[in-house]
Amino acid sequence: MAEVRPLEALHYNLGAISSLADVTAPPYDVVDAEQRAELLARSPFNVVEIDLPQAPAGGDPYEHAAETLEAWTMQGVLAADREPAIWALTQDYEGPDGNRHTRRGFLARVRVTEYGAGLVRPHERTQPGPKQDRLRLTEATRHNLSPIFALHPGDAWRHIEPRLGEEPWGEVVDPDDTVHRIWRIADPAIHAEVASELADAELLIADGHHRYETALAYADEIGGEGPHRYTLMCLVSLEDPGLTIFGTHRMLGDLDADARARLDHGIREHFQVEEAGEDDLDPAGSQGTGVFGYVDGPSGQAFRLRLGDTVVIDEALGDHSEAYRRLDAVILEELIFKRALGMSAEDIAAKRGLGYAKSLPEAQALLDAGAYQAAFLLRPTPVDQVREVAAHGETMPPKSTYFFPKVLTGLVFNPLS
Repeated sequence: MAEVRPLEALHYNLGAISSLADVTAPPYDVVDAEQRAELLARSPFNVVEIDLPQAPAGGDPYEHAAETLEAWTMQGVLAADREPAIWALTQDYEGPDGNRHTRRGFLARVRVTEYGAGLVRPHERTQPGPKQDRLRLTEATRHNLSPIFALHPGDAWRHIEPRLGEEPWGEVVDPDDTVHRIWRIADPAIHAEVASELADAELLIADGHHRYETALAYADEIGGEGPHRYTLMCLVSLEDPGLTIFGTHRMLGDLDADARARLDHGIREHFQVEEAGEDDLDPAGSQGTGVFGYVDGPSGQAFRLRLGDTVVIDEALGDHSEAYRRLDAVILEELIFKRALGMSAEDIAAKRGLGYAKSLPEAQALLDAGAYQAAFLLRPTPVDQVREVAAHGETMPPKSTYFFPKVLTGLVFNPLS
């Protein structure tokens, strides 16, 4: 069961900042050092100063985040609500088909529970490093700074949409030309309708697994009851017409002559191989099991790969569900990364000789720059398949899904004390 509540949010005081666009940011795990610097150049109050803290003179970054959060509050840059609200969010964006789409959801507090049937389901594996970082930040700031993105069954939006005013509380147009609009809804009747709608819902984490597991660890660390038993989530319906998943492509590097030979042998042993032109290299929309685009960096040759026989993956992973065994990311990981190249699960988790690209042009640019020597292009994983794998209690390989657009950090913060 999902316990969904409004929050007495801490948020930017729109009268004290240049614009909401200047102080918001993508989730911390997709912001590199160069982008962090660019965001802070827009405004010294950009949220990365607290969500990706760097203390001056080598000080403790987590203490710096806590001190900065307190200072911004004292200066009036941040304002604390005195009554609870949920925050409706729409995101207008351009999909891979070139058409505009709108994804609809809302920000609220959700009670943290262990993973399990009828509660919260993960769909990707997590690593200890990011969880430790997020836990230390939570301990220092006592706030959820970045929302977890989760999916729910049903249609909670029907209770929200009729109550939206014409003008949103805030609006951001990000560099991807996605338009984020957010409305503050303080009506307790709507809160009750939404909570009732989702009372029996099982939630599926789309983005933010490390943050969710951090929230659970923090709640248990504090103990007892209180605000720390809840975490900030952006909730979107599984049936929302604007819900989109893109593929995340795999890049291979550090391949010596022996590794290149083993890679070529593994591909030809398990896949049907056809030469591909530029127009049919991206496998998105292709039917069948285990279909990939493949580009060899040094030669520039491109191919379409199709799994020759499912027997090999069924025999290798017979203790997993069929939904898991049919995942493109699983097939590639098992037959090529592990069998052909001898990579361990730890190698894959640590990205030893492995990288990721969000688009075909990005993958091609990395190959042209010599950063990697081979690229596997993956299809988007259908949301129904994500849901089915999670329902079996299984987790997918890292970067199996790329939900787009991301939910911005800095729209609202959730106090934990």
